[in-house]
Amino acid sequence: MYSTFNRNCRKAYLINENEIGSFVWSSASFRSYIIGSKFAITVSARTTWQTDLCAPGRKLFSNMTSEAIVLLETVNFAAEKHRNQRRKDPEGTPYINHPIGVARILSHEGGITDIEVLQAALLHDTVEDTDTTHAELEAKFGPVVARIVQEVTDDKSLPKQERKRLQVEHAPHCSHQAKLVKLADKLYNLRDLNRSTPAGWTAERVQEYFVWASQVVKGLRGTNSVLEEKLEELFKQRGLQL
Repeated sequence: MYSTFNRNCRKAYLINENEIGSFVWSSASFRSYIIGSKFAITVSARTTWQTDLCAPGRKLFSNMTSEAIVLLETVNFAAEKHRNQRRKDPEGTPYINHPIGVARILSHEGGITDIEVLQAALLHDTVEDTDTTHAELEAKFGPVVARIVQEVTDDKSLPKQERKRLQVEHAPHCSHQAKLVKLADKLYNLRDLNRSTPAGWTAERVQEYFVWASQVVKGLRGTNSVLEEKLEELFKQRGLQL
């Protein structure tokens, strides 16, 4: 066991070196992580101190933000869940490329810095396509991330055409955070279709996907002008108008 404390608070915590957990006391939120042989404790919104396990309490450096650590934990979780899955392109690209790409579109192109939206982007297919449960996501990443993922998750028990219809119907009613994930997801998928036709897909099926995606995106308008403009350009290339 190792003790750590926020110098601005009067309460210390004993944290098991094998535990990943969060502790809340007053207005301070504590999160502990095991990173290799280092023990890290978050004591503020943006600063993380890492300490040698053999020397509890010794401050080594504070150049890694808590957001970076949270995103690494999220990427690792998604990678583990999708580890045996591949995309449908002829190359059989590792599936994890997709959620990482969706998160990158949001941050790099959409200018999104909301950590929970980026986490949800990384996790957006875990419930739909793996054995992950909503309760598991909520326990590990919190109710907001779990709720966003739930909003963008199709019910796989329904026929495919019904799932597609419901996406169009539900799009306008999603939260702003879920709409962002949906926009980036569609942008990634449409770019991917332009890059490489999935095995077994005809040109007609690709065009049908673009038509359906345009109907979904219509219900997402007013969410992020940059991403919407990029999508609109892709649709114009296919003779489609939003």
